[in-house]
Amino acid sequence: MSKYKLVIASNRLPVSVVRRDGKLEYEASSGGLATAMASLEQDDKIWVGWPGIPSDDLTDSEKDSITQKLMEQGCYPVFLTAEQVELFYEGFSNDTLWPLFHYFQSLTHHRNEYWDAYQEVNDLFARAAAEVVTEDGSVWIHDYHLLTMPSMLRALNSDLSIGFFLHIPFPSFEIYRLLPQRKELLKGLLGADLIGFHVYDYARHFLSSCLRLLGLNSYQGSIEYEGRMVKIDAYPIGIDYKKFRDTLSLPATKKAISALSDMRKDMKLILSVDRLDYSKGIPERLEAFRILLSDFPEWRGKVRLQMVAVPSRTEVRTYQELRDTIEQTVSRINGEYGTVDWAPISYQFQNRPFEEVVALYAVADVALVTPVRDGMNLVAKEYIASKQNRPGVLILSEMTGAMDELPEAISINPSNTRSVAEAMHRALKMSKREQMRRISDMQRRLKTYTVQAWGADFMNDLLSADGAREHQHRKRMTDEAREELEASFREADRRLIILDYDGTLKDFVSSPRALLAKPSIRLRRIIKRLADDDRNHIAIISGRPKKTLERWFRGISVSLVAEHGAWTRYDGKWTRVDVDFKHIKKKLRPVLERYVSRTAGAEIEEKDYSLVWHYRNVAPELAYVRAGEMKRELIDVLNTDDIGVYSGDKIVEIKPVGINKGDAAAELEALYPSDFILAAGDDYTDEDMFRELPTESFTIKIGSGNTKARAQLSDVQEMTQLLDDLGKQK
Repeated sequence: MSKYKLVIASNRLPVSVVRRDGKLEYEASSGGLATAMASLEQDDKIWVGWPGIPSDDLTDSEKDSITQKLMEQGCYPVFLTAEQVELFYEGFSNDTLWPLFHYFQSLTHHRNEYWDAYQEVNDLFARAAAEVVTEDGSVWIHDYHLLTMPSMLRALNSDLSIGFFLHIPFPSFEIYRLLPQRKELLKGLLGADLIGFHVYDYARHFLSSCLRLLGLNSYQGSIEYEGRMVKIDAYPIGIDYKKFRDTLSLPATKKAISALSDMRKDMKLILSVDRLDYSKGIPERLEAFRILLSDFPEWRGKVRLQMVAVPSRTEVRTYQELRDTIEQTVSRINGEYGTVDWAPISYQFQNRPFEEVVALYAVADVALVTPVRDGMNLVAKEYIASKQNRPGVLILSEMTGAMDELPEAISINPSNTRSVAEAMHRALKMSKREQMRRISDMQRRLKTYTVQAWGADFMNDLLSADGAREHQHRKRMTDEAREELEASFREADRRLIILDYDGTLKDFVSSPRALLAKPSIRLRRIIKRLADDDRNHIAIISGRPKKTLERWFRGISVSLVAEHGAWTRYDGKWTRVDVDFKHIKKKLRPVLERYVSRTAGAEIEEKDYSLVWHYRNVAPELAYVRAGEMKRELIDVLNTDDIGVYSGDKIVEIKPVGINKGDAAAELEALYPSDFILAAGDDYTDEDMFRELPTESFTIKIGSGNTKARAQLSDVQEMTQLLDDLGKQK
């Protein structure tokens, strides 16, 4: 099978397969996403998605035929059964995610079989993409149907460059937390290198959920996850501006514009075009129009609301009830205010030809776009693009992503129906000069950032994110680097091994208390085996108190460095630095205690030469705020350069500036001359050690992030396995 450098993945392909009179036919889609993807400069690409026909209705030979013909059109099908479509698409995607992400939690339904099918189908998509993408290729995944696909694809090929774009809102944490599978979906998305949203608010909500649910902090819009940096950003999708302008000059469009103009005569036309959905605020819009006719009677007989509702999910009961409500409301308003020669509302529940929709945009005096929640809303942009030397007013819901880009529109809260009615009155009375000025400003913006520019921007950032990931991986310890380390270890006569403890030899625990963090039997055996070899000198260099280290490594011949170098035990006796820290502790402990009392889950750890405020068990967002506040206050109280306030992994530490692991490492190197040095650590305190040791030393950072170390290992397990293997060397 052919492999492609770029794979686009979405629930539906831009080509649909239908069966008519027993024959399979292929219908092309001309949606905005298809236009954007077609415009990408990458020629070596293919689109992965469902072809629109259940696999139950197909024979094996028909599937082969569909695959071949779709491949000829740049598509690769993922075949789904009717049951999978029902549970994955109609179920979890549109009966769970869609209403919740649009803040309709009362319409959200949770069923285990929905989630099972969702995972199953996402796995099918991931495997299909992996089949057709090159080893070092890129995959751009689209929308809420495929939220877990990025991590599934990452598991199949860790070298891929993976992008994801969400075309609907990402809700605030208070809404998102209602989802039972909230953590699984976040982890699924974090398999990507780049995650895009329409507007920054949605990106902010995503970052907040990652912090609150997974404890993942962000820095300048990026999250460190499983040794990778995941970039999160906003990319407001545009429209194919040129297509709308060109359509205005087509004969069919001109004919439709002429017919509409003759029909309306002096009547003002308010237009609304929507897919039939409860998120579009259609009942509220109708109520606002009723209020307009009631409170501003001068518009009776002089204005018409033209409503085009595109059928959507007609088999779903909620949508059937919505349609009934709309049709009853339209009938009631027409019956109450209509006359023999005037119907206030013209309602069409059907798809209209593209040229006719553009004609409606062109002649409408007002576009009424009032969703109660919408990711972007392209209707607003399409209306503005279709205004060629014609006036018009856009009334736009502040709940749409488009509002950020179209500030010249009249902004409304769609739930405040009276204010929407007043906005319509204002729009109908607005001068043509003012209308043209506003439209001109919006058009200038829209024709610059088109859907093509949106696609190019995202792909450029995805390639940049991929480059950054490659840079991060350059220090990952390769098999060759490990073989070099082991060979040097075998050949050396005198070896110095310097090891940090927490985060290097032992995973972090929920509390600083020693009982929880003590070394396992296996770890003690590994360290003892290394220490028993006369060629090795082992040093444990940690921020832990001396009594704790002494107890943990009793019976093993190792040097101990406690409190980052404040205490050292090289020859069996402890020595300490000559620093008076008691008065500092007396001065600062009340500050830390006050923050502990205000912050559930926080703890204080007091050592001879440091105070540590631990917040691993504090709610992440609260911890971030409290740690920042406390650090600023401590610096103000100290007012000296001799004592430092440092931020570590879920800690704030106060200690003398002159005490650091670098000095201790240099001291160990001088005391124990060696022809092989290995040093390993995981946080900022270990960087001093990496800097002080000779450049030929084998320095290793545990975890991701920038480091002075020569190499990186992903976790404690990799590090302990390396030590275990070295201890078995002959």
